[in-house]
Amino acid sequence: MKREALPAATHVASGTHVLADLNGIAADKLSDCAGLETLLRQAAEAAGAHILFSHFHAFGDGQGVTGVVLLAESHITIHTWPECGFAAADIFMCGSAQPELALALIENALQPQSRKVQAIQRSMT
Repeated sequence: MKREALPAATHVASGTHVLADLNGIAADKLSDCAGLETLLRQAAEAAGAHILFSHFHAFGDGQGVTGVVLLAESHITIHTWPECGFAAADIFMCGSAQPELALALIENALQPQSRKVQAIQRSMT
């Protein structure tokens, strides 16, 4: 007896992916590894996301930081260049999490003089 194939399960992944270029930030804010980790963890919580893990790395005294907060809903990352007053943030969240709330908290803390933000709706459909 031949079995009929079951229809393929359809999973529609959707979320909002926010990319932010933040310029004109005080260098001391961009080289504070522990401070940036605390900030991004707070941003995740403000967005209603669930933190799984975080890891941040400082490149040396007064130098940049790179970090990631891994979320059940995806991630928040940051990479900083204190010597240029620049930070690049990447916020991707699925489900009911609100990445715009995370970005608002990050911007409020870092106080950039200018910003360029792109929001992309991600979906398999």
